[in-house]
Amino acid sequence: MSGRARLALCAYAATLLAAGALIPLVDGVGWLVQAAVLLGVQSGVGALARRVPLARTLTIAVQTLVTLLLLTLVFVRDHALFGVLPGPEALMRLGELLVAGGEDVGTYAIPAPMTDGIKLMVVGGVVLIGLAVDALAVTFRSAAPAGLPLLALYSVAAGLSDGGASWLWFLLAASGYLLLLLAEGRDRLSQWGRVFGGAARNSGGLADGLAGVGGGSSPVRTGRRIGVLALGIALVAPLALPALDSGLLGGKGPGNGRGSGGGTISAVNPLVSLQNNLNQPDNREVMTYRSNIENPQSLYLRILALDEFNGSEWRSSTRRLTDVPDRLPQPTGLGRDVSVTEVRTNISASRSYQQTYLPLPYPASEVRVGGRWRYEPEGRTLVGDDGQTTRGAQYEVGSLVVEPTAAQLAAAGSPPEELVREYTQVPGSLPGVVAETAEQVTEGASNAYEQAVKLQDWFASDGGFTYDTTVTSGTGSSAIARFLRDREGFCIHFSFSMAAMARTLGIPARVAVGFTPGTMKADGAISVGLRDAHAWPELYFEGVGWTRFEPTPSRGSTPSWTRPEVPTDSASDVAQPSADTSAEPSAAPSAEDSCPPQLRQEGGCGPSQEPGAALPTDRGTPAGTVLLVVLAAVLVLVLPLSPLLWRTRARNRRLGSGGRTPADAAARTLAAWREISDEAWDHGIAPDESLTPRKAAARIVRLGRLDTTAAEAVHRIAGSVEQVLYAPEPRPAAGLAEDALTVRAGLRASAGRGARLRATLLPRSSVRVVWAVAERRTALAERWAGRPGAGRWTARLRRLTRQHG
Repeated sequence: MSGRARLALCAYAATLLAAGALIPLVDGVGWLVQAAVLLGVQSGVGALARRVPLARTLTIAVQTLVTLLLLTLVFVRDHALFGVLPGPEALMRLGELLVAGGEDVGTYAIPAPMTDGIKLMVVGGVVLIGLAVDALAVTFRSAAPAGLPLLALYSVAAGLSDGGASWLWFLLAASGYLLLLLAEGRDRLSQWGRVFGGAARNSGGLADGLAGVGGGSSPVRTGRRIGVLALGIALVAPLALPALDSGLLGGKGPGNGRGSGGGTISAVNPLVSLQNNLNQPDNREVMTYRSNIENPQSLYLRILALDEFNGSEWRSSTRRLTDVPDRLPQPTGLGRDVSVTEVRTNISASRSYQQTYLPLPYPASEVRVGGRWRYEPEGRTLVGDDGQTTRGAQYEVGSLVVEPTAAQLAAAGSPPEELVREYTQVPGSLPGVVAETAEQVTEGASNAYEQAVKLQDWFASDGGFTYDTTVTSGTGSSAIARFLRDREGFCIHFSFSMAAMARTLGIPARVAVGFTPGTMKADGAISVGLRDAHAWPELYFEGVGWTRFEPTPSRGSTPSWTRPEVPTDSASDVAQPSADTSAEPSAAPSAEDSCPPQLRQEGGCGPSQEPGAALPTDRGTPAGTVLLVVLAAVLVLVLPLSPLLWRTRARNRRLGSGGRTPADAAARTLAAWREISDEAWDHGIAPDESLTPRKAAARIVRLGRLDTTAAEAVHRIAGSVEQVLYAPEPRPAAGLAEDALTVRAGLRASAGRGARLRATLLPRSSVRVVWAVAERRTALAERWAGRPGAGRWTARLRRLTRQHG
């Protein structure tokens, strides 16, 4: 096995050993087998490309392309062109899977189930790390820096696994890295032949050049230092990772999800994304809708409920999903004597809005939507399956407007014990001030309803709280106590605090995340923007079910059942919603249904309204445009750097070792001479082929104003060239590569800044590429002319050219 093949095998093994640190994070190990196969194909392609040989940059480009094809084949085959080519639809699908994987990562605790999104993140991450390791260690023959991507893979995994078997995975990852370093050292030494020990070393000899001052070559010593540094960081980094206050798969921070930064609601960590959305400079539209509800300001669009409070965060419980039923079941706890009206709402999400949970009015009774969606019965939410998101979704929802009276809420019976046990849990870390404050605020209340209203009014008006979206605070127990003390925050703090205080009073409570009703437009549609993101508490009352409250001042609308002496003239003739609906989504409600009476009387509904769901105003950037922009950016970056890339490749090829036979030694000598000639040319000293090597060396020393060290190096190489060309028995000298680099350093030291910059970015010697292309074209033309029948085809081509030209 060749040295480079051995190095590639060690790089492959090191990546897999480091990937083992991910095993405790997810269920099963099947993904590791899949990653191993993809890594093997990727490494094999790199080996073939290096054997051709291709330029280093082209080798990496080919491996990257093959990696993309493999990921497309494995994860998005149904969306690919011909089942393997990553077209725009496949790339978009990969992006959707990554988004879904990010949300799954924040949803599940360790070990997380291997969903498609998580599998893409894990397998794709390992393959990309493997590509980086292979490029550094094998293609560029620098094994020591290859420890950095291995370090990143191990450190993130170890830091997020709460220390589970971390020492075992560290030993495996470290063993793989050390194996890679040893393979590189053996490969470097094997290129110089066998090294004998015990014999005296002559100054400047081969053994001295290998050993150096400290008994090892400079590359070996550098590799050892980087290796020790990387292993040290690997030991220390996991200790710092848990302090990041967020976990990838259910960490111990304030949230286990990530804010999108792009204007979406993260259902798992709403604090980050909600605060980000509320502070956006532009209220970008995320969806529009039309509804025949009488009072649109009461139509909140709910994403999901956070029903589990563990002391460090509020999060959504992991529950079983089912198929979406044609008609959603009756809401939990809703009695027959409560006023209920069914309304229809047509919603259209912008293509820039991607969320795994489908925003719905609560409680929804029927949902008609295309795509892959699943139903979670406890929270009455729809969750995207297999990467399904709200991007560009258009759907129709039937929902219930539940309007209980204050008397009905006050007379609510005791909730089921199981529900009370689950939804009144508070962590032991919750400060006593929370329960004490709840008792003080609700003093004098005779039932749970009066306690809830007192809490809402205290937060919204009586308690002296200030609404401020710039407050930096968490969502855990200490954050709630701090909010009660400082009395400033935004909807997250108000809703989480009220829900926690309600639980201390024995009232089942949870927090809903979604959007407030939005703003009505002139055409009757209602626009929902980023700044409409909101959170509110839901409290349970037997006979009514989960009921919305609004403790956040200046946000949303106060529910009618919490306002004193509110006349209840709402429609009550429909105790239960009608079940006879058509099989297809109906058109949007008419203008008379969707426009409030007040606005209709003022003529604000407009002369006419088109049926159907309102179309999104922000359709996002087409995938084709994105690809064209990316290709243009690549061309803009690569084309100006092509002379630099070619020159770097030529230098590495010429100064690299190419064997140990006399012919190989002679080729290395001539290649070193060509290198210093081209380096001098790049610095303005044009080559003169009429001069002997000795005179050419003197000319380079004189015009390049080289110092003594560089001048001696030039003459040594020139002497070696004369030996190769003219001596009966050539004696090639060692250290020619080092001499060539010394000459290069001397030329750069004597040149000005502008000359050095031009020699680096626009080397004059890169014109050899044009010459080589011209020579190859001439050779091909001569070869074609020598083929039988070539003259007949040439004459026919000329006749066609005259006819059309």
